[in-house]
Amino acid sequence: MKQVLQHLATGVTEMVEAPCPRASAGQLLIRSSRTLISAGTERMLVDFGKASLIEKALQQPDKVKMVLEKIKTDGLMVTIDAVRSKLDQPLPLGYCNVGVVAEVGSGVEIFKVGDRVVSNGPHADVVKVPKNLCARIPNDVDDESAAFTVVASIGLQGIRLAQPSLGEAFVVTGVGLIGLLTVQLLRAQGCRVLAVDFDEHKLALAESFGAEICNPGKGEDPVAAGTVFSRGQGVDGVIVCASTKSNEPITQAARMCRKRGRIILVGVTGLELNRADFYQKELTFQVSCSYGPGRYDPNYEEKGQDYPYGLVRWTEQRNFEAVLDLMAARKLDVQPLISHRFPFDGAPQAYKVLTEDRSALGILLEYPDTGADWAVREVVLDVAKMFESARPVLGFIGAGNYASRVLLPAFKKANAQLHTIVTEGGINGVIHGKKAGFSAASTDVEAMLAKPEVSAVAIVTRHNSHARFVVAALRAGKHVFVEKPLAINADELAFVQKVYEAAHQNGPGPHLMVGYNRRFAPQIIRMKSLLASVKEPKSFIMTMNAGAIPPEHWTQVAEVGGGRIIGEACHYIDLMRSLAGSPIVSVQARRMGDSAGVSVTDDKAVIVLGFADGSFGAIHYLANGSASFPKERVEVFAAGRVLQLDNFRRLSGYGWPGFSKMNLWKQDKGQAACVQAFIDAISNGKATPIADNEIFEVARVTIEVAELLRRQ
Repeated sequence: MKQVLQHLATGVTEMVEAPCPRASAGQLLIRSSRTLISAGTERMLVDFGKASLIEKALQQPDKVKMVLEKIKTDGLMVTIDAVRSKLDQPLPLGYCNVGVVAEVGSGVEIFKVGDRVVSNGPHADVVKVPKNLCARIPNDVDDESAAFTVVASIGLQGIRLAQPSLGEAFVVTGVGLIGLLTVQLLRAQGCRVLAVDFDEHKLALAESFGAEICNPGKGEDPVAAGTVFSRGQGVDGVIVCASTKSNEPITQAARMCRKRGRIILVGVTGLELNRADFYQKELTFQVSCSYGPGRYDPNYEEKGQDYPYGLVRWTEQRNFEAVLDLMAARKLDVQPLISHRFPFDGAPQAYKVLTEDRSALGILLEYPDTGADWAVREVVLDVAKMFESARPVLGFIGAGNYASRVLLPAFKKANAQLHTIVTEGGINGVIHGKKAGFSAASTDVEAMLAKPEVSAVAIVTRHNSHARFVVAALRAGKHVFVEKPLAINADELAFVQKVYEAAHQNGPGPHLMVGYNRRFAPQIIRMKSLLASVKEPKSFIMTMNAGAIPPEHWTQVAEVGGGRIIGEACHYIDLMRSLAGSPIVSVQARRMGDSAGVSVTDDKAVIVLGFADGSFGAIHYLANGSASFPKERVEVFAAGRVLQLDNFRRLSGYGWPGFSKMNLWKQDKGQAACVQAFIDAISNGKATPIADNEIFEVARVTIEVAELLRRQ
């Protein structure tokens, strides 16, 4: 498949060829016929990409603050790497897609193969979309018109918030694509409409749809025009669809409204409001969220859990359907809004028009029928690449932020031969596969595991897939590096251990390595060498200032991420096990008590571990601290001496003969060394860097801790 991407670092708009995804549970696979370029949103993204770093920073002051805080805690070089990595990840463009259903995943009942549908899929000839973000197209609505459905739903949601009634007077400020659709939707609602814009051509279109018009660029006063339009009473409401940094659209809206009028912001404007303008009239001001209820709710969008019809009449999907019904009834005419048509392969030229011609409105991309060749699951990235049997040949599953920013460079540096990278959507695999030097990108894990030349597999996916992929890789006879956790529940862990033991029952089998990188950090290695001379029990205090994550984030969901104790605190359970050098024999845990306003409490906990040699330690995993405080601290008390490690940058020794400190210019948590140890073990026939009994012990204890906390 092909897809249009926008590079935020350079501003380049690129067409990328990638392997076709599969329709997973609750998802549709759609072969595109038309997509609409959103003149407002996509122009903003392209302009942002072309801006300089300083201009980007000025546009996102909140992100600058986060960067400055990260510099304080993690250091300049780590922060620079993180910022560069973020800017270096291209964004998919587009969210107005029309096509034909090619595959349906499990749990999809209302759609079938062959249905014509609209969705918020990107500009790609094949898209994968959740079922609640699709709607079936009526027979008498053509593909070109249907392509405007999603963008029209943005205007419709703003109108729903305004709650207009028959005969009311409304102003639409900014009549670009969404504004012109909003004008028509308000007219269909039986409202009188005044359109305000600086573009005479767009105003002429608004007038043709039945609106009165006002052009401030010609010296016309919007407030005075609103007063006349409302017959001296003040307008009932204003829907602001403009995109500007100015506060003027909101100020004007407040001044032209009647008492208790309604102002809805659909676009993007300055928001320095004058209290007096709103106070005296008791005005209502609300920001509209995209297509409607369900937007950004993972339960609705990702899990397909619809809202009850009787309680939430209009959701994203039902707004799509309402727009399509208006088109079928000939009450919404989008043909005058089409300014350009391009073949899909001409998308770069279409974006050139978008940025150079500010009067452009509806730019349509037309897709060819690719016949039976659409479902290609693997693309070659380097046709000339050769592989040596003497060195590990790696297959890689996953290409998220951590995988692409940390682990892929680490495997490349470790001299692993990079064969095939597999991702669910395909695009990330191509982007990061090319950068790292993979031979191929795929969306088919089974096909990659079946390749005889692939000798090792790295698994860096969402946590609930780790155990499944580990089992598949072990059964295929591959060495396995899996990013933590190994499993998210006791049943998964037992199954992985059973398969691992079966693979080793007749002698040496594949390596199984978990990415517990902290034990490989240079300062931790130094601590272990110092502690080796201590023969008495040790006391550990470890603090992880983890920072808050929204409760709806996938890592917080038990059945997906396992929760943050399983997903992150496992690092410190393993680290303490490594420093103690002794098996864990007792486990205690206590979480923060339930409190109003605190929806997640088990990511604010203390874990107390006891070891067979008499050592003990406490892990403070806290998500309620300040981001300006260092993220990690490790302290060891032993034999009248103390070691203190701050954020994997500064190691201090107190009472240690011949040792006082070991400081690093750049934070090093041991990721590269962890990967290197795994590759060296395969290459040189050494034992796995972390003994299998420790891997399963740490996984078991971590799951036990998580279950203890959930029961409290």
